[in-house]
Amino acid sequence: MQRIADRKEYYTLNAIRYTLYAMYEKRVRIFVIASAALLLGCILRLAQMQLLPGSSVQDEIARLKSQGSSSQQLKTLRGKILDRKGGVLAVDEARFQLCISYSLCSILDANVPQAALAGAFRRSKADPTNAALREACKELEVELDTKRNEVIDIIDKCTQFGVEPEQIKAEIRIVNNRIWKLRTFLAWRRNDPDPRIIAKYGKVSSVPLSEAVVDFKKSVPSENRRLEMTGGITGLPKMNKPIPLLELKTDDDVFNAQVEFLEIEGVEIKPTGHRFYPYKTAAAQTIGWVGPASQLEDLQLFAGDKLAGYLEGEVCGREDGVEYVCESILRGKRGELAWDIDSQLVSQTETRFGKDVYLTLDIELQKRIEEYLMDYAHDPNCGPGMAAVVIEVATGDVLALVSLPLFDLNRVREAYSELAASKLVNRRAYDPLVNRAINRRYPPGSAVKPVIFVAGAETGVITADEVISCPAQAAPDGWPNCWIYNTYKWLGHDNQWPNNSARNAIRGSCNIYFSRLANRIEPLALQQWLFSFGYGRSIVPPPQCIKGTESSRNFRHFCGRISSGVPKGKVHRFGQLPSLSERERRWFGIGHGKFLATPLQVANGMAAIARAGIYKDPQVFLDNPYDPNLVMRCPSGDVNLGISEKTLSVVRDGMSAVVNEQDGTAHRIFKPFLADFARQDVKIWGKTGSTEPANAWFAGFAADSKGRSIAMAVVVEGGQSGARDAAPLGRNIIQLAIEEGYLGQAISQEN
Repeated sequence: MQRIADRKEYYTLNAIRYTLYAMYEKRVRIFVIASAALLLGCILRLAQMQLLPGSSVQDEIARLKSQGSSSQQLKTLRGKILDRKGGVLAVDEARFQLCISYSLCSILDANVPQAALAGAFRRSKADPTNAALREACKELEVELDTKRNEVIDIIDKCTQFGVEPEQIKAEIRIVNNRIWKLRTFLAWRRNDPDPRIIAKYGKVSSVPLSEAVVDFKKSVPSENRRLEMTGGITGLPKMNKPIPLLELKTDDDVFNAQVEFLEIEGVEIKPTGHRFYPYKTAAAQTIGWVGPASQLEDLQLFAGDKLAGYLEGEVCGREDGVEYVCESILRGKRGELAWDIDSQLVSQTETRFGKDVYLTLDIELQKRIEEYLMDYAHDPNCGPGMAAVVIEVATGDVLALVSLPLFDLNRVREAYSELAASKLVNRRAYDPLVNRAINRRYPPGSAVKPVIFVAGAETGVITADEVISCPAQAAPDGWPNCWIYNTYKWLGHDNQWPNNSARNAIRGSCNIYFSRLANRIEPLALQQWLFSFGYGRSIVPPPQCIKGTESSRNFRHFCGRISSGVPKGKVHRFGQLPSLSERERRWFGIGHGKFLATPLQVANGMAAIARAGIYKDPQVFLDNPYDPNLVMRCPSGDVNLGISEKTLSVVRDGMSAVVNEQDGTAHRIFKPFLADFARQDVKIWGKTGSTEPANAWFAGFAADSKGRSIAMAVVVEGGQSGARDAAPLGRNIIQLAIEEGYLGQAISQEN
């Protein structure tokens, strides 16, 4: 029985084992099937994600990858500025700078080592029995002293490159102070600042540093703790940016710096772009310069375009030369490389370099005129302010736009404060930054008398043969005297020639004739004629390619004044002019009273006479010969003023007599040179002018037998006589234009 019982128990146990095994096998089978199904689902999902690019999943992957992406922006290159012959006036040039890291130079900021020691001292005081902490403090002090001596040694080595140690230390102090203030502000901001202060200014970033420091001291009374907290602010972009110590000007400097600092960690030589002006002072006010892109107007110019907008340290054109006017052309765009989270290049934007800008100026002619005006032995009453303009008559191209005093474009950023403060020198206007050729208004004086005759003759209030007497006597009250009576008292123009008709009145610059003539012309008609010659309005067009666009800029220039009232803003249309009073006309006839003009307007008026009454706006820009899409020159807008041949003949005859005939106001100055001009196949027409306040003018035009012609004007601030102080300058400026090939045939220097 016992054996039967044992056998039953055996079979029972085996049945249980089998049952359990069957259950386990079933569960394993279910688990395997479930796992296989789950794996299959994952495989199918992965296939969908990889093989179906249009799916939302793929888009989500791309979005996640882009969020973890990185990018690098590539530097652009600013376009060149060139003259009409391709002479380079401004160019980006590679320079090398010796730079030091902030981690090195910051050791000279007393706050930085104190901040480093503050934490160590605090920990050692908290555990005064810990000898290791005390020893660590001593080691830190030694390390900081050693580091400081290394920096001083680096600065001393810089003397071999022509820079004084104190100059470098001063620059480092500026950087250290700026960064420490920023770190202090951030330490305050991260320490639960008083919300009332933030509410007062609207946002944290608007809180002045002085108020932030006061609140910081209240919340953290311990100075050492504040130092420690400020020292704990790290990782700022400014702290990772190399700090320039000096510029390495020659290849030898670069080589020597590499040898001297090769093994010093934290000192490096970095290439950098530098705007260079090969002609230094020539056309400085017209070309303009570049400076840090930090002003609101700069930041708004390319707002929304991250590749055109300015990064810290980049430069832009400063108002108001070509660098500023053509900023949107010269600027260019940075390129960009972008990688996703897997370091795969996902996009590449090519760098677009700035485009070159060509000017109508002839820089060699410009430079020669500037040097001549600087070297000329002026009367002590004259200068230093002067301006001269030369225009190619056929095209309206401005060949020279001269303004004195001069300054060096390569040094203007360093010397700007000094230049901007130079308003007066010996009680005379200095203002070297002002472009006197277009941005200073003068009474035009007698230089405008040919236009006054055109207005009178074409409105029919006078004929060429009509005589207006100029006796040797004072004019009635309220009328201008003639200059010849003011000079000699016993002489009037009636004593110089049989009749004081139009051509003789121009020849002798008779104030009596032209004040009486202007007084006959209806004020509106007189304004209309002056306006048609370019007076009283804007005549400097911006580059055609940016005209009318949001980025449109132009030179700062005066419109002048041909009205009794002051115009509001720039005048482009005749209807924008205030009226001219009847009483003011007599003074306008001699270029005085409220009549104001720029040297460019005077020269351009002469160009219109030289073209037989065809008006053109002056041109400063040329189209880029290598880029047909960059159209810079504005349409000339030629306007036939409808002046009769008879009127033009009288004007030309009178202006020729000014230079070529006895008693012409400029004849004495030109007489010794007339034979030379004739041998060079050049004829000259001119007009002198003198004004109150004292300025001397000479304006006119010159032409050769081949039809080539230039118009010009020169004004000398402080000049007492147009004949004595300005005519010699005009004569020699014409000679320089001949020598530069713009008219005639220059004779050899020996002759």
